[in-house]
Amino acid sequence: MNPDRPDPTPAPVDRTGVSPVTTGLARVLDDLVRIPGTRYRVGLDPVIGLVPVVGDAVGTVFAAAVFAEAVRNRVPVRILFRMGWNYLVDAVLGLIPFVGDVADAAHKATSKNLRLVDRTIADGRRVDTGARGYLLRAIGAVGLMLLVLLGIAGLALFGVVWLISRI
Repeated sequence: MNPDRPDPTPAPVDRTGVSPVTTGLARVLDDLVRIPGTRYRVGLDPVIGLVPVVGDAVGTVFAAAVFAEAVRNRVPVRILFRMGWNYLVDAVLGLIPFVGDVADAAHKATSKNLRLVDRTIADGRRVDTGARGYLLRAIGAVGLMLLVLLGIAGLALFGVVWLISRI
């Protein structure tokens, strides 16, 4: 091979990692606008959370997208549970009207979880594609966490209906 000419074979492309769609989703939900005079950023997640029940349901759909990204990248199941914990904290904080939305703006679960997935990939802690039962365990873990999040949304709906019936 001639040292003056570049190698004609392309370098292998790493097809893993967090997709730009999910990264953009985290930016829109958690870091869309900088608060003037500060270095702090806030996204649409706390605004969506102001709508009772619907905000929690929409948040669960976004959580499912981030979980799907993590499973696609074969992050270990224990990392999926850490991600679920972040969303659970986010959901429980969101149950407190208005105060929960302010806490939601500070917690930024989607960004935390994407950083967790990125760090896991960068550290090379992915599960081998031949690992038996990974997909089944991962789907079970994600399904369980999404059911808990939907249960919290249902509990919020029950609370809203109960409050309205008392009026």
